[in-house]
Amino acid sequence: MLILDAEQTVGDFVRQKPTRARVFDSLKIDYCCGGKISLARACGKRGIDVDEVLQAISHSDEQADTGTVVDVDSMGLTELADHIEATHHAYLREELPRLDFMTEKVSRVHGDKDERLLQMRQAFIALKAELDPHMIKEEKVLFPIVRQLEASAERQDFPCGSVANPIRQMEHEHDLAGDALAILNESTDAYTPPDWACNTYRAMLDSLARLEADMHQHIHKENNVLFPKAIRLEQAKV
Repeated sequence: MLILDAEQTVGDFVRQKPTRARVFDSLKIDYCCGGKISLARACGKRGIDVDEVLQAISHSDEQADTGTVVDVDSMGLTELADHIEATHHAYLREELPRLDFMTEKVSRVHGDKDERLLQMRQAFIALKAELDPHMIKEEKVLFPIVRQLEASAERQDFPCGSVANPIRQMEHEHDLAGDALAILNESTDAYTPPDWACNTYRAMLDSLARLEADMHQHIHKENNVLFPKAIRLEQAKV
């Protein structure tokens, strides 16, 4: 039986078994931007019993259907970069314009009933403004570097210097996106519609919840899997 270590980082828990993300999502434990801290510390910050979380993770492991979860830790750098573009970047390019329309409409029509909707709208605007250029920088700068690292047997000289430099910037931008997602969650009572919410309002909340879940997976795959692997590979070629 696998012994779970509470001092292991939250990100490593999900890297090893992606289905564990469901446990952390249900407990609102950040495994993407906050994935570099230990599970014990993350539970302490949330006021949660770490032993109960470990039990939930163990149960999740027993129930996991591995055939429906992508094992990103087993992917090479190129395969993983391709997967992120095809899965998460493609999703954002389709969903962000739709949510832009919906958040504008709902905040305009219902903002007088709940002024937090205006805060929600501003947070979405900030998130979209961050993600649009962020994806371009990854696709035009960082991911080509990552692919080149994997394809070459020798150390490469990149215009940005070490691959760690653009990675550091991407992680900073992930933190900013995480801040915006937190505001979206808080300003909508964790995407819970009020009794008077219209269908557009309810559809918007459902879409925002899906956006948050996808962003958690997206950032986790980069911060805790792709980026560390790229840095280790570059260091191994020194």
